[in-house]
Amino acid sequence: MNIEYISSLFEFAGGIGMFLYGMNTMADGMQRSAGGKMKKLLGYLTSNRLLAIIVGAVITAIIQSSGATTVMVVGFVNAGLMTLVQAVGVIMGANIGTTITAWIVSLGQLGDAAKVMNPSFYAPFLIGIGAFVILFSKKDKVKNAGEIIVGIGLLFEGLTFMSSSIAPYTDAPIFSQAFQIVGSNPFLGILIGIIVTAVLQSSSASVGILQTLALNGVVTTNAAIYITLGQNIGSCVTALISSAGTTRTAKRAACMHILFNIAGALLFGTVGFILFSIYPALAAHNITSVEISVFHTFFNITCTLVMFPFANLLVKISGLIVRENEKQDDFAELEAKDAVAAEIARHFDSRLLGQPSVAVETAKNEVIAMGNLALDNIKYAAEATQKNDQTMVDKVYEIEHKVDLYEKYLTDFLIKVNNLSITQEQHLLVKNLFHAIIDIERVSDHAENIAELAKYKIEHQIIFSEKGTQELNQLWDKVVHCFEEAVKARGTGSRQAIQNVLRIEDEVDDLEEELRNKHIERLSAGLCIPSNGVVFLDILSNLERMSDHANNIVDCIQEENTAK
Repeated sequence: MNIEYISSLFEFAGGIGMFLYGMNTMADGMQRSAGGKMKKLLGYLTSNRLLAIIVGAVITAIIQSSGATTVMVVGFVNAGLMTLVQAVGVIMGANIGTTITAWIVSLGQLGDAAKVMNPSFYAPFLIGIGAFVILFSKKDKVKNAGEIIVGIGLLFEGLTFMSSSIAPYTDAPIFSQAFQIVGSNPFLGILIGIIVTAVLQSSSASVGILQTLALNGVVTTNAAIYITLGQNIGSCVTALISSAGTTRTAKRAACMHILFNIAGALLFGTVGFILFSIYPALAAHNITSVEISVFHTFFNITCTLVMFPFANLLVKISGLIVRENEKQDDFAELEAKDAVAAEIARHFDSRLLGQPSVAVETAKNEVIAMGNLALDNIKYAAEATQKNDQTMVDKVYEIEHKVDLYEKYLTDFLIKVNNLSITQEQHLLVKNLFHAIIDIERVSDHAENIAELAKYKIEHQIIFSEKGTQELNQLWDKVVHCFEEAVKARGTGSRQAIQNVLRIEDEVDDLEEELRNKHIERLSAGLCIPSNGVVFLDILSNLERMSDHANNIVDCIQEENTAK
């Protein structure tokens, strides 16, 4: 082996490295630019499978990997945020969305006549511009755009390196013999596609490498078809690995992905074998990069159209393959001790951390869910106090347990999210979500304090006067409204909701002071029993503190709005 062969080998290895790194960089930039939009897209899902397919295709086009999309789906199913009916549609759409990378790669085959239109012509310039933007820009959004530009440039530069390193050897017999063997043996072609994609963890990347070989005219049609079919099956490996240690339902989601792709490979593999047997000239034809893109897209769209009516059958078959098992998931031991804890823990599936923007949006949504629980606790505490209802007291204790669990799991999850590759804007949001968790938990604690006072009222048969009850109810209404608006503001960033909280909090402070003074006057006049008065004043104090915590929450949201 002379120095030229070694040099070509190094050049090919460097080309693959640049191509893979460029694709990863481009996808990371797109994910950060998309922000929480991917999570919101998934939020639009209903039982409408067609909509789920569209959403799956769009998300995969953004993150450039059907495997990554399916990992997200497994995480959402495991967390109970998505049903299997929704998941099967997203999985079908993911296979369509992944074809976008093949089309990006095939842009490089425009020929010397249109060199000025060839993306590889601009690749060095794109890398330079993108690097300049990343180094000198201070805005996260602009830096993300720079990453996307650098990624695209590196992707095409890597393709150029791979292509140029192979070009001198395209006439070598080894290439024609290798693809002749692969083309004549469908199982071998599919196996190669599976192995390469499993190693690279990306069907988009393996298709790109196949297209690079096709650019040099060494890939036969039959070999390309079989390898592409195997690449689709290989893309399932990431999701299968990810499903280890998940719930039975999440395992079924991963199982549906591989069933769908195997069914497509069997269908097209059989048709291809018959067709190539009848038309051997077509089988031996040297396929182009563009033709691979056409087949890749046609294959995935056709598979989706054919399998669409049988989606429910896929769900059923996955249930037969993945059977119920008492110790099937990591939460089994936890569920035996505390079913509520196991249910909440699933909301924070570690697979969601694979997509930082989705993880941030998930954390935000879970904080809102925690806030709504605390809001329910305020209402239950009010009813327990007003009606001396022990059932409502017990309900407050039950919700408080859930809120404490949310605090524990959300805090752990946010620590992990904060260490991910997220923007400064998202770091600020995560920091403020930490503060929101503390305030929400304290509100629930105050509700529990009031429930304890309600329990004391029940045990000592304390009844407030009609006047005192009316005054207390007036304050209750304001506090409930105040915290309700705070949770709304945390979810939407609404400036109107923020202003409502600030206004109501002032009203609560004034009313609490007024009611306290009136009650002290009644105590001084002997119109109220002292033991009753102590309970009344303690309830006032806890209510006023609740509105203070609502105010803290919106103060953080104002900081975020100012930073935008």
